[in-house]
Amino acid sequence: MKRFFDLSLALWALLFLVLPLLLVAVVVRCTSTGPILYWSDRVGRYNIIFKMPKFRTMRVDTPAVATHLLVNPGMFLTPVGSFLRKSSLDELPQLWSIIKGDMSFVGPRPALFNQDDLVALRTHFGVDNLLPGLTGWAQVNGRDELPIPDKVKLDVDYLNQHSFRLDLKIIFLTFLKVLRRDSVTH
Repeated sequence: MKRFFDLSLALWALLFLVLPLLLVAVVVRCTSTGPILYWSDRVGRYNIIFKMPKFRTMRVDTPAVATHLLVNPGMFLTPVGSFLRKSSLDELPQLWSIIKGDMSFVGPRPALFNQDDLVALRTHFGVDNLLPGLTGWAQVNGRDELPIPDKVKLDVDYLNQHSFRLDLKIIFLTFLKVLRRDSVTH
């Protein structure tokens, strides 16, 4: 049922968002050099690496680490990067990952390939058995502000409680957080 919901919602969202997707692509292309999309190596279900697309918000010479690990992340942002991140428009290409089956709408956010501490904790608690999500329980409870142990605790809570009803609640809360731009630091 979850896969059917993910696929149906992703296809519907693509139809609804085709013009905004094209507009963002044009803006990214016109405001910075480099590709429109950034394909990030992410850790998926069972710790299998997959390529996750995002609209590029950072310069092409940015180190491949989590943004919070950069000394001055602002210096790497493209002219529209901050807006795309705060509005979460940079996440829209992940609809492709949902259609492909690498991600779900709701699940733990996929870790970067080099976030060994996060991957190890998730594996220890069995969170790696879940399909990663566009949004998740940790995202609606703190997002960028949460330390890794707190994120993993919320991921474990989701693992133990996940249901269609909880997924709908998380999607609704995500929509509210995006509208208010809550918990986005860069």
